[in-house]
Amino acid sequence: MISIVIPAYNEEKRIGRTLENYCSFFKKLKQKKEIKDFELIIVINGTKDKTEEVIKDYQKKYSEIKYLRFDRGGKGFAIIEGFKVALWGKGDLIGFVDADMATPPEAFYELVKRIDGYEGIIADRWNKGSIITPKQSPFRRFISRAYNFIVRMLFLFPYRDTQCGAKLFKRKILEKNIFKLRTYRWGFDIALLYCLKKESKARIKSIPTLWHDEKGSTVNLKVTPIMMFLSAIKLRLVHSPFKFIVRLYKKFSKEQFK
Repeated sequence: MISIVIPAYNEEKRIGRTLENYCSFFKKLKQKKEIKDFELIIVINGTKDKTEEVIKDYQKKYSEIKYLRFDRGGKGFAIIEGFKVALWGKGDLIGFVDADMATPPEAFYELVKRIDGYEGIIADRWNKGSIITPKQSPFRRFISRAYNFIVRMLFLFPYRDTQCGAKLFKRKILEKNIFKLRTYRWGFDIALLYCLKKESKARIKSIPTLWHDEKGSTVNLKVTPIMMFLSAIKLRLVHSPFKFIVRLYKKFSKEQFK
């Protein structure tokens, strides 16, 4: 069983195409007996649009679709809750993908085919073998490369791309660590990879991928990189002898806003 978690925040305009493409693709694989079974676990978080209604419509067509709804938002929170549901079920391989279908189903299936021998596998957009469309602006490439350089220095990661929204793990590694995972709004992917590395010495492979930069993203390219950088610093401090700095900051912030 392959369990694919999809966090969804205000995705009414894009989630339908993702559900249709993923379900039809994996149903064909199932019919050919290339996979045993699959499920899509959509986690609606903090949504204010009609994402839920769209998902309900597709549930009528595809029984493999499940969904959860939370008023609380955040990608990390949504993925962790989706992992928990997958672990209640029969999923042998459990992963997540973004709702905008920037990663097409055939690219996600490459993770499935190539995970053997590893506890996890992640898509790497910056691999020379990756195909990225349309070509990103020089500014966005600079921000991405600079951020990744900082992350690799802070956490001693071998991965060139920690942020791509396509990752897959074996059930056992998530079972061991599910209650150790933390949300970290802008730093969830780093926190997830660092937790698996630190707690279980997980072997995680990165591979080239297909990725399409979809329209409709709400990411602010001026603010988001700063927030991601600060989250990375905070996470590094939390896992260091200097974690008291984070506690002092939280205490000071609370006192300022009393």
